[in-house]
Amino acid sequence: MSYAVKEIFYSLQGEGAHAGRPAIFCRFTGCNLWSGKEKHRAEAICQFCDTDFVGTDGDGGGTFVDAKSLASRVRSFWPESITDDVHPYVICTGGEPLLQLDEALVSAFHTEGIEVAIETNGTIVVPEGIDWVCVSPKFGADLVVESGNEIKLVYPQNGHQPSDFANLQFDYFFLQPMFEHQENNNVQLTVDYCLKHPRWSLSLQTHKLLGLQ
Repeated sequence: MSYAVKEIFYSLQGEGAHAGRPAIFCRFTGCNLWSGKEKHRAEAICQFCDTDFVGTDGDGGGTFVDAKSLASRVRSFWPESITDDVHPYVICTGGEPLLQLDEALVSAFHTEGIEVAIETNGTIVVPEGIDWVCVSPKFGADLVVESGNEIKLVYPQNGHQPSDFANLQFDYFFLQPMFEHQENNNVQLTVDYCLKHPRWSLSLQTHKLLGLQ
């Protein structure tokens, strides 16, 4: 199987339980909730996505003929100066990474000594062997992944309430304010909800605050 990747880059995880952790990001092309093209946004299941996952023209992106070649390329982004006891860490994202990420690629990552995380909308069954599963539900899409390491709900989200997910089997429960370019009241709304419902913790997009990729 070949893999279509928008971009690969090395940065800090900006969100959730691993915020601040150095990571390689492998952004796959394609999503099952939106084409990624503005002309289709009004008909998309997820209309608030702000990520470019169309094509393979980003830095480090391309079409990889097999799992081994992609895993090797991802491994090359990890600094060689890091001590041997710190494993490379890849976050597979998109788009929707589970349209492409399969057991063969997970195995190839592990062969390279890479710890594997995903950020998924939770509509596709997770293959065996992934080390960290983050699910971000979107209203209008059937959630089939009801357990994992963290659930990260964009808030407020029309049609979804945090209480819809509070009894699922996750280790961490995060609310992340809906990003708005203009005056943004969603941060305060999210803080207020977390304070009233302490199962939920606040997740901020710190990479945007810091100007990181």
